[in-house]
Amino acid sequence: MERIIKDKFKSGKLTNRERFRRVMHYQNVDRIPNFEFGYWNETLPTWHSQGLPPEIDNEEKAYKFFGIDSYKYIPIKNGLIPQFEEKVLKETQEYMIIIDAEGIKCQIFKNGSSTIPHYLEYPIKNKDDWERFKERLNPDDPARYPENWDEIVLELQKRDYPVCIHCGSLLGKLRDWMGFENIALAFYDMPDLVDEMIEYMTDFSIKLMEKALKDVEVDFALGWEDIAFNNGPIISPQMFKEFLMPRYKRIADFLHKHGVDIIGTDCDGNIMPIVELWLEAGFNLMFPVEVHAGTDPVVLKKLYGDSIRLMGGVDKTKLQDSKEDILKELKRLEKVVEQGGFIPHIDHRCPPDVPYENYLYYLENKKAMLGY
Repeated sequence: MERIIKDKFKSGKLTNRERFRRVMHYQNVDRIPNFEFGYWNETLPTWHSQGLPPEIDNEEKAYKFFGIDSYKYIPIKNGLIPQFEEKVLKETQEYMIIIDAEGIKCQIFKNGSSTIPHYLEYPIKNKDDWERFKERLNPDDPARYPENWDEIVLELQKRDYPVCIHCGSLLGKLRDWMGFENIALAFYDMPDLVDEMIEYMTDFSIKLMEKALKDVEVDFALGWEDIAFNNGPIISPQMFKEFLMPRYKRIADFLHKHGVDIIGTDCDGNIMPIVELWLEAGFNLMFPVEVHAGTDPVVLKKLYGDSIRLMGGVDKTKLQDSKEDILKELKRLEKVVEQGGFIPHIDHRCPPDVPYENYLYYLENKKAMLGY
């Protein structure tokens, strides 16, 4: 595949950090970063029987083997401290019923390592539950930052790769802790509680980032939501605007004060109805741009131009098809990549039903497109 970074766009050899920052700011680069989203647990073992060397048995080794660039997160613990004690409540030959580390009661089937659990009961049902639960979300807990933080800061000051800070989850984690249907109904039945929880998660996220942003020059921020599915977001754009936009804007304003202007959140599914609202709130990076769900990078760039940044956007289902289909998908994105502000990679973790040979073909042609 023809390289799209022509000689006239070249700016000399850059570090991976410089490449990332320049692409995200629509500036010239020597090549575009070669990021990927990782692999399902079964993918690398499946590929071992198709030619992948057996010693390549984790993501870090795979990235090095395939020549994939990477970025690193600042190592702050943003989950529950302490976690719930995991318990097995019932076990049969077919399944276990457990309480997991987040306090969720679920049924785990034994017929597959990645079988999705069947969720039975959630830890937050009402305000009393929330009051007890949020004790595990203390942003000032010293355990949230590593003991060797000063050493990490010194190391990050010498880096040549991009560093990302996690900027929170305002609704995605609450959905996990309440359940999909429960939190959707709570917007109608308990709006004050939902508002209180989202406000707390906003304060928690900002407080948690303060020390890191004072000590480290961060390249971008990325949260986690996963609040959209194939038919669109879990809540209407109007509710998004009422409950979430002011909080996203607070987070974006806080990050801007600390020099971070590339801000996004990880949200699978069809995010098209809320992209403009995220942009208005200051979240300008969309990830992972899940094509099969209806989030198309070509459409997004046409609608929002250079006000938007994208990471992802390569339809993973095409890698299961023919090499011609893979090449067609990459060529479809060629002009969008050339415009800038877009680092293309598979729009989720690579599943095991992608043939190893197809993955190699995809990487070879994508790298050519990126300017290798």
